[in-house]
Amino acid sequence: MGQGTLAAVAEPKYWHLRTVLLRTMDTEFSTGQVLPNERELSARFGVARATLRQALDQLELEGRLVRRRGIGTLVAAPRVGIQVAGRGSARSGAVHGGQDWKVVDCTTGPASAALARTLGLTEGDQVHTVRRLRTVQGVTVAVESLHVPSAALPHLAVVVDDNDRARGVLRQLERVGVDGESRSVELGVAETAEAALLERPPGTPVLVVTTQYAAAGRLAAVAVSTYRADTCKLTFGESGVAVKVAADVKAAAVS
Repeated sequence: MGQGTLAAVAEPKYWHLRTVLLRTMDTEFSTGQVLPNERELSARFGVARATLRQALDQLELEGRLVRRRGIGTLVAAPRVGIQVAGRGSARSGAVHGGQDWKVVDCTTGPASAALARTLGLTEGDQVHTVRRLRTVQGVTVAVESLHVPSAALPHLAVVVDDNDRARGVLRQLERVGVDGESRSVELGVAETAEAALLERPPGTPVLVVTTQYAAAGRLAAVAVSTYRADTCKLTFGESGVAVKVAADVKAAAVS
């Protein structure tokens, strides 16, 4: 049998232009600076406007550029460091440095088949779900759904207000005595509901962090947090080591 070879694939023009634009931005422009208009850029680099738009769209998707109506295309600011670990931070909502949690809603209802499998329940068992946004300096960077089996919180008070109910779920979860946490991370895209809360188009790259909380040897809760891949870099544990959400996503959108 002959040895297989990989055929050389020609680099698309827009991708080559993207690389050229990155070098130009790094050497000639600073954060927040407005780039020349499309006509000037097309003439400077000798490319069609359609090719230029493809390259600019790609850089915006990566978080290197941000477009502002009435202003133009700006060089994006560095990505915001987000601490996603740390004992109890996700359960209590204790975050710092201009970061905060904002409750969207808190509901109680029967678990779907998929959620029941995740939580080790029977389909239809009651589950509390706290949905909230994580913000940095007032800008939304993540949406989280925290699922807690109702049976795990037998003393939860009956309240109508979503904020009070959410606080009650979080407080009771703390009192359960969570003694272990595990996390998995995967790259994904924002579905319609998450995209709307993140104020991004559906299909926007996101990083999905799933955290499982254990108590007394059993799964007590599961949190699914969807972070914007164009604005965040995530840190885990106490080491503060940053984890890039994508290999070539190096900057965040200007808030």
